[in-house]
Amino acid sequence: MTSWIRWQDSLWPSPDDGGALWRPWGGRIERYLPYALLALSTVLSLVISGHDPLRTLGLAGIAAVWLLLTSTLLPERWEGHPVVIAVSFTGLVAIAAVLEAHDTIFLIFMITGFFDAMRLRPAPLALAGIFVVSALINTIPNGGPLRAFADQPALWTVVTLVQTAAVGGGGLVSAAMARQHAERKRVLDELAATQEENAVLQRQLLSQAHETGVLDERQRLSQEIHDTLAQGFTGIITQLEAAAEAKGDPAEWQRHVGSAMTLARENLTAARRSVRALGPQPLSAATLPEALGEVSRRWSDRTGVEVRFTTTGTTRALHPEIEATLLRITQEGLANVEKHAAATIVGLTLSYMGDQVTVDVRDDGKGFEPDAAGEGFGIPGMRARVARLAGTLHVESEPGGGTAVSADLPAIALEAGV
Repeated sequence: MTSWIRWQDSLWPSPDDGGALWRPWGGRIERYLPYALLALSTVLSLVISGHDPLRTLGLAGIAAVWLLLTSTLLPERWEGHPVVIAVSFTGLVAIAAVLEAHDTIFLIFMITGFFDAMRLRPAPLALAGIFVVSALINTIPNGGPLRAFADQPALWTVVTLVQTAAVGGGGLVSAAMARQHAERKRVLDELAATQEENAVLQRQLLSQAHETGVLDERQRLSQEIHDTLAQGFTGIITQLEAAAEAKGDPAEWQRHVGSAMTLARENLTAARRSVRALGPQPLSAATLPEALGEVSRRWSDRTGVEVRFTTTGTTRALHPEIEATLLRITQEGLANVEKHAAATIVGLTLSYMGDQVTVDVRDDGKGFEPDAAGEGFGIPGMRARVARLAGTLHVESEPGGGTAVSADLPAIALEAGV
């Protein structure tokens, strides 16, 4: 018996499980429906029936006071208590029965008993309450339940059971639909929370990637200054010191001064190149597809290797860190082709795919063994770039079979104000 009750309660949740889920009416409609049915029954009785109006109004007043005490004015902490619900139901049905016995038209108000019965727990008690209300509604106009069931027990039993099943079944269906709606709402709320959490993590990831990129650029510039500018300045100083010592030999003096000027020009060119490398210049006034198209065109003009550039998917603005990384990967991929591949055709594809964006660089060159690729191929650097943005880098190659480099990154949209 206990397991059956638990099964019934799983179908018909208790008030503690979320009252609005199991009630056929929710919120204000359920709270004020009894008053509306009582008022309608009273008006119809006064207008149509011709019964003693004072008695009608007195009984209706008692019913209204009972509703106020057990529903409207009841402290919120008592509303879901099973004893309070049982007392409220018993009193309501008793008053409604007296009203219906006074005037049959008050069976309209007795319908309220069905809704009150659905609040009873456990579920078998709720079904018993519905059975009682059904029996009273149907038998009071026929002399009351005792007389009706005594005269025609089979008829009234079947009628009451069928009505109980219909009302109870309707409550169960309503409860199931309400639970499904609540479950969908919960899932949508969790999905929204997850999306917001992912957005926060993505912003943190981009911030960390930016900071790491800044550090990498500082290290690169430090190394480049050491390797080019510092050494160049040392060479200039050495040539000028040599020129100062060769004042008595105009030809030697001119040679050292000329060497110093040549070194100065080379260092100026190197400094400008370092400044240009600080930011992805092609993206400063162009979209990512336009920038990749321009980069590939210039590379093709310089190397003489044909580049076939295509864009797939719906083009949209992405976060600057994402676009800059894709541009750098493309530049490094083309640089690898130029240095190592001896290719005749390069395929460059930019693909927008839902929450991912991919750039592919493919060539028909001589290829290599990916496991043997070292720093000279630039693969570790490209892999580190995409890893900072939670992306992946795929390299496919074999000797004589060309090379394909694919970088996948999250397609984080450009936010307003970025």
